[in-house]
Amino acid sequence: MSPQSAARRTTSPAGADDQSSSQLIADPAGSAALGIGAADAPALAVGGDPAEPVDHPSRSDGFVRGLSEAIGGPLGEHVEPSGPGRVRQGFWTAARVVLALVCLTLALHWVQKSPCQDGAWQNNIQYKEFCYTDVLALYYAEGLNEGKVPYRDHPVEYPVVTGYFMGALGLPVHALGVDRPAMNQGQWFYNLNALVLSALAVATVAVILSLRRRRPWDAALFALSPALLVTATVNWDLLAIGLGAFGLYAWARRRPALAGVLLGLAGAAKLWPIFLLGPILVLAIRAARVRAALVALGTAVVTVVAVNLPIALLYPTSWGRFFELNQTRAVDWGTLWYVGRYVDGKWRSGQPGEQGPFQWLSGHIPTLNTLSYALFGAACVGILILTFMAPRRPRLGQLAFLVVAAFLIFSKVWSQQFTLWLLPLAVLARPRWGAFLAWQAAEICYFVAFYGELLGTSTGTAVFPEGVFVLASTLRLVTVAVLCGFVIRDIMHPEQDAVRQTYADDPDGGVLDGAPDAPWLADRTAEPARATPAPA
Repeated sequence: MSPQSAARRTTSPAGADDQSSSQLIADPAGSAALGIGAADAPALAVGGDPAEPVDHPSRSDGFVRGLSEAIGGPLGEHVEPSGPGRVRQGFWTAARVVLALVCLTLALHWVQKSPCQDGAWQNNIQYKEFCYTDVLALYYAEGLNEGKVPYRDHPVEYPVVTGYFMGALGLPVHALGVDRPAMNQGQWFYNLNALVLSALAVATVAVILSLRRRRPWDAALFALSPALLVTATVNWDLLAIGLGAFGLYAWARRRPALAGVLLGLAGAAKLWPIFLLGPILVLAIRAARVRAALVALGTAVVTVVAVNLPIALLYPTSWGRFFELNQTRAVDWGTLWYVGRYVDGKWRSGQPGEQGPFQWLSGHIPTLNTLSYALFGAACVGILILTFMAPRRPRLGQLAFLVVAAFLIFSKVWSQQFTLWLLPLAVLARPRWGAFLAWQAAEICYFVAFYGELLGTSTGTAVFPEGVFVLASTLRLVTVAVLCGFVIRDIMHPEQDAVRQTYADDPDGGVLDGAPDAPWLADRTAEPARATPAPA
């Protein structure tokens, strides 16, 4: 949500060595073909959780280990009757606890948004109660309350899958409410969206759990995220996140065609999932597994074209609204360019001839667009070089996080809910609690400061000095950049990678997992032999 759109919307009326380690876990029966005895294959515990060595953050994560001292220290050996690394299996397995936690977080989010659900946004309650949501505002702004079909009857500012989703839920609500004047259509529409989006969030956690069977507590980073608590249904971002998560899962399960379809659908809901195909292709080149990557890329392109083409042909003006808006949109609050303009204003008046570089760019949007794209492109080139310079092939989650983070850092728009894009990727890239919680704290500071800015703009009376909001914006930028630095360090020093301390290679890699480097690169990198995971 941008401040400009918020202000507008609130006016609405209401070989064995090549085998994947994750594959062996998922298919114990296949171990016989590799010469592994039945007794050595991982058994499945009640509820489908593998009774195999599981990472315990209270031992492996220094931050969590320190916190655990308050309740007696790390998990002890006496709670593991099955032997080292094995935990007693009961109903409340780690996976079920994490799923329950994400349900609790989403329930609390629904409560937090409840003051705005009736659509009667009087006296700026949507800002005072921190409960603004595009989902409810756009039910009126996009004409869904009048039965208007997205794109056909009204231009939509989002990619087509999001527009389809809005219509699929909004038009039945309108049809139901036509003959029921007492029915609050906006509230019904919001709650229906909240239910579906919450289900997608739970599904995303389930995907993370499936990808991290030996590290189930990693998914708690997503489940307990403060950013998820306050922004889950601000917009429809969880639609793209859920589809993207399923796409990554399909890739990890060596289904490149299905992965391409799902990532294509996700990219047709919000643009950023398309960027995930870049890391897949680059890593496939390093591992000489290009065919699978090209299959994923090809099916993604076909999917994007297939879902966009009908709207582009029938309603070209409405379809182009998304692209027009992104080209003409001014510098948004909280971005790198916004912070730079504020700093310029401390020593330049901003008048013609007296402008700093960021002030000048704010008045020349086409140039700003070009510079933003160029910086993102340069960052991608840097990630490409990093991929081939690293002593060991980076994991898919690491590169995916770096690419999406670079896009946000250099973008001229960084809406409050965009932080959700990074959540699952941060869990897959670097499941360490300390830096993650520092980033989440910065996001909450920004969330509060952002609503203060909205309230001040709406009332004409500043809630706090502008510098407070700029500081919160800077902290968000810095903490994301620090996370990127930690991920890069783990790539250059893979022995420090938390995931590779548990898995032999890349559990998200699919055909890349366990694959050696391409022959033309193998002599330089000399990838180390696969070793047994370090003890948790």
